[in-house]
Amino acid sequence: MNLEVDAKPSLLSSSDKLFTHSLTDATKHHHHHQRRRRCSSSSSSADAKLRDAPTRLNRAQSISHAAAETYLVTRLSFILLRYLGVGYRWITRLIALGCYALLLMPGFLQVAYYYFFSSQVRRSVVYGDQPRNRLDLFLPANSGEPKPVVIFVTGGAWIIGYKAWGSLLGQQLAERDIIVACIDYRNFPQGTIGDMVEDTSQGISFVCNHLTEYGGDPNRIYLMGQSAGAHISACALLEQAIKESEPEKGESITWSVSQLKAYFGLSGGLVSVKLLCFLIIIEIYNEGMAFSFSKRYNLPNLVDHFNNRGLYRSIFLSIMEGEQGLQRFSPEVQIQDKSIRDAVSRLPPITLFHGTSDYSIPSDASKTFVDALQRAGAQAKLVLYEGKTHTDLFLQDPLRGGKDELFDHLVSVIHAGDKEALDKDAMAPPRRRLVPEFLLKLARKISPF
Repeated sequence: MNLEVDAKPSLLSSSDKLFTHSLTDATKHHHHHQRRRRCSSSSSSADAKLRDAPTRLNRAQSISHAAAETYLVTRLSFILLRYLGVGYRWITRLIALGCYALLLMPGFLQVAYYYFFSSQVRRSVVYGDQPRNRLDLFLPANSGEPKPVVIFVTGGAWIIGYKAWGSLLGQQLAERDIIVACIDYRNFPQGTIGDMVEDTSQGISFVCNHLTEYGGDPNRIYLMGQSAGAHISACALLEQAIKESEPEKGESITWSVSQLKAYFGLSGGLVSVKLLCFLIIIEIYNEGMAFSFSKRYNLPNLVDHFNNRGLYRSIFLSIMEGEQGLQRFSPEVQIQDKSIRDAVSRLPPITLFHGTSDYSIPSDASKTFVDALQRAGAQAKLVLYEGKTHTDLFLQDPLRGGKDELFDHLVSVIHAGDKEALDKDAMAPPRRRLVPEFLLKLARKISPF
């Protein structure tokens, strides 16, 4: 039996053997080709999944970040409510703020989409170890030559300030090849005015020392603040100048005012406004070391004024670290102290922008501050916009689209000396409208600011 089985192969002719061998090779080649095709197909599928993974991950991270930020703001709002208690003044202003935001919602939603989903936005870059030590970076699409950098400090009455409030400005400046860094800082009740100034200074330091990593030009750095953010950033600027003028104290210097090409203050409370608000008329005696306040605008009356407007006495003094803090954190008061004249001389050129119909912080506040700066020897000028309110310059006008005097002024100053950039600005298309005109007019009427 075994012999018969073993003998069968020998009965095949040589041609049969050749055919069988060829068939076997063809079968092997066919199977190998199918395996290669399956492998290639699975590899392509895997590559596609890998390519899609970052997009899905980024989208998930954006949604997660938006939820976390919403939770933070909501939690802080409830903490603040415990401080405020129940009062009709702030409740009516809160309702007005809600209606104001609702009317501008068509524009806010478009800006929010850009903020959370644009690849040109780097959100929540960590600059310190305190709560809310984060900043947002708005980067131009063109990543060629080093770009000028604007460090922006948002307003919010020291209570509702948030880095995302600068998104519209960040988006529009980035479209003109300008990098914008919006600094977040501790608000009350997370911190007091001293904490806000400290956070802002640390954020400025981070940008000055890391901007080249994001394509920034270290020779073109600008500091800008709006409303309460103008006050906080001015305090940080002056405090840094004082540190640099007193090297004998040995304080750590992580950035220098000499790194800033200019300072812009928009609708700011730089006198002491929102610190002392309205007009504090200061008379200087004995070489600027003694201060007297007119009876009409004395400190107790101003605290009463805030109390009557809903910012209750206890909260106002808590934010400002007591009555002593009102003088320490009033830039106009400080610069008139002749013992810090060397610090004042170190300040960069200062430009203040203000609307003449701003009833939240009257434009006279900026006038008196510019006058005080000029008397102290600083380079300062004031640009007034006739009929503009506190929110026109920062919100309604940018949302309206088209030509914007303030925006054009900022860009022309930042791009001064760069002919190519100025030529591009001249050819730039008009900015598109984000909110219908009738909604903008209604929002202007009910604005609580």
